[in-house]
Amino acid sequence: MTEAADIVIAGGGPVGSALVLALRDAGLRTLLLEAQSVQSTDRRPLALSYGSRLVLERLGVWSGLAASATPIRLIHVSQRGGFGRVSMSADETGMPDLGYVVDYGRLAALLAEAAASSGASCRHGAQVESWQGGNPALVQYCQDGETKELHTALAVIADGGAVSDAGSEDYRQCAVTAHVVSERPHNNTAYERFTPQGPLALLPDAEGWALVWTTTPERALDLCAADAPDFLAQLQNEFGGRAGRFTAVSARVSHALRRRRASADAGHVVFIGNAAQTLHPVAGQGFNLGLRDAWELAEQIIHDGTDPLGSDAWLQAYRRRRSIDRGGGIGFTHGLVRLFSNEFPPLRLARGMGLALLGSVPPLKNFLARRMTFGARG
Repeated sequence: MTEAADIVIAGGGPVGSALVLALRDAGLRTLLLEAQSVQSTDRRPLALSYGSRLVLERLGVWSGLAASATPIRLIHVSQRGGFGRVSMSADETGMPDLGYVVDYGRLAALLAEAAASSGASCRHGAQVESWQGGNPALVQYCQDGETKELHTALAVIADGGAVSDAGSEDYRQCAVTAHVVSERPHNNTAYERFTPQGPLALLPDAEGWALVWTTTPERALDLCAADAPDFLAQLQNEFGGRAGRFTAVSARVSHALRRRRASADAGHVVFIGNAAQTLHPVAGQGFNLGLRDAWELAEQIIHDGTDPLGSDAWLQAYRRRRSIDRGGGIGFTHGLVRLFSNEFPPLRLARGMGLALLGSVPPLKNFLARRMTFGARG
């Protein structure tokens, strides 16, 4: 039997659930398909921009997250073994906070619970197997061992795991994540320190720090296997003494890093979030960009009545709406990785001069901070 829905969302992670919530008053039959039958237990630290907080407030879920979120009020950027540094503060930009560090699993659970209570149909344990563009689009999924089909005016692919890695780029880097404690309080300061093997980020997280340490795959394996004293000694050597002496570390997890951008949307099918683009974690732009994908798509669905939902003209309008923000976010993060992940002496000198210039020109620094916070509309 083939069912029908106005909008089918493949992927019930934070971005897919956010889209469900943004569409709750649209008067459309929305169906969410999520492969996992239970909520995520992923405890990764996630950096939310202040702009993402505003979106989550509009979706009605920020109040459930606020108590456990750690504000970021100052960001300090530097390069190891070179001069030049930049400090960006919330006061300079006129915002209460630059961002927040939250637990990914907590955010995912709040959004999933709110989506399930929104009136949309949410089917868990529903693995999307394929989709086919057309008018209407066709989505095939498997649930309880049975293959089912859905016709829809708009199929939204929000599950990055459902998209092929063809055409992606392997950065040949891994991000090691952990929670660390140091002898000095963080004072709501986030550090981004560029090293030849990749950026090292320390983000304020409760009473300690969320660590995102980008390095080679080989070293990532060694860092995850090292005992606590050895790991902390290596971290101290890499980061320096700005946070004081590191005293404790949690279990570590390594994540391989790739850059991926989906092919163009077509035939009543659109990609958002990690299905549309997968970014390097430098500067923490990935989830924030995906959340803006969902919010802007909902705005397009609700307010653009010029063209039929999902038609070629409608999809072109959405692509135009998102092109500057997406292109800027992808290009910015990719450029940072390529610019800073090497030790070529002339380039190291140029990097230092660029950081020093950025730090000495407040309007330029604040422009960058607002673009990182609000995207192209900042």
